[in-house]
Amino acid sequence: MIGALLAVDPLLNPGLDGGDWDWKTLLIILIKVVGVFTIGLVCTILVIWFERKVVAGMHNRFGPNKAGPFGILQTLADGMKLMFKEGFWPDKADKPVFIIAPFLTFVPAFLLWSVIPLGGDFTDGKDGTVEWFGKVTRVQLIDPPIGILVVLALSGIAVYGVMLAGWSSGSKYPLLGAVRASAQMISYEAALGLSLAAVLLLSGTLSTSGIVAAQDELLDWNIIATGLVPFVVFLIAMTAELNRPPFDYVEAEQELVAGFNTEYASFHFALFYVAEFMNLVSMSAIIVTLFLGGPQPLHIGDVNIFGWAGPLSGTLWVIVKVLCFLYLYVWIRATLPRPRYDKLMDLGWKLLIPAAFGWLLVLAALELARDEDWNIAAVVAASLGVLAVGALLFTAALAVARKNREAHGAAY
Repeated sequence: MIGALLAVDPLLNPGLDGGDWDWKTLLIILIKVVGVFTIGLVCTILVIWFERKVVAGMHNRFGPNKAGPFGILQTLADGMKLMFKEGFWPDKADKPVFIIAPFLTFVPAFLLWSVIPLGGDFTDGKDGTVEWFGKVTRVQLIDPPIGILVVLALSGIAVYGVMLAGWSSGSKYPLLGAVRASAQMISYEAALGLSLAAVLLLSGTLSTSGIVAAQDELLDWNIIATGLVPFVVFLIAMTAELNRPPFDYVEAEQELVAGFNTEYASFHFALFYVAEFMNLVSMSAIIVTLFLGGPQPLHIGDVNIFGWAGPLSGTLWVIVKVLCFLYLYVWIRATLPRPRYDKLMDLGWKLLIPAAFGWLLVLAALELARDEDWNIAAVVAASLGVLAVGALLFTAALAVARKNREAHGAAY
């Protein structure tokens, strides 16, 4: 099992028989480990500053502008303040769980970076490998054959951090916030997984580098190849998973005081805060990997505008694509109001999950039609017809359920 995992990375493959493990191999591994986690921390610090400045600009304010040039050191100053503040916890708190809970949110956010391809040459059918110090490797920490399952597992672990933080606080307000947050995150996991299944169906692999390699041309990018619907579902579900506005019910201060982390302060509060923004960056990189080709270039004709960067071209493309998503999320935060909580749950269970599941069936029918050499037009027409009938029946069922609730005096 371990051999199969290591064999994916060409750097580690020779080491399976005991050969070619030298100082260069260990140096490359060390560079990857330090580099990936340094990138994670630095990106988080910069994204916090980026969001505050962009939102301030959209609201016609200055934003942070005192600590460092353009206020770029304000996040560092805030972090140092939290580090030196006194930590405390309620008398009725379960202290060991109370202390561990923030790490169950922070550590998975960190580990997500380990499976993201941060560069490499995937053009013209290449597999993304690069040569460092005479060794062939990938520009990512690990590339297991189940990379996407690792992403889903790590995103699921974060729910435990939220739930345990609210439960261990020994106070009713954090507990109520944790229950609502857990319901939201678990609900949108289903839509997230179904939209992801569409990508796996077309890519034929669970490896993140394999998914990138399958998106060789613009028309092969999964945002186009899957018909846009899985991308939209994934984007909305990811917004809810990250507790980003307008779905920031986890810390809806108008309703929950401060949500599941009401009783947290100093360093432990900082872990929750940093994890939230780190998840924003890492999940933006995940959606770029899944739907926008990751390091794959966007050609203008036959010209790669980052072609001058050589081996760093793929890394620059990842940065540009991730920045576009970060700006989109900040724009959404500054624009959209928070809807009612029951509307959020309706969106997940009654719209996103059925839409993602129905579209997955359509894509599966198309894949089968290609394999069996059926008439594609007929299969598309039949699939969309079945999908329309299913949508009408589902809508009718919801209408009947709503009338029954109203008849019994239920609010929702």
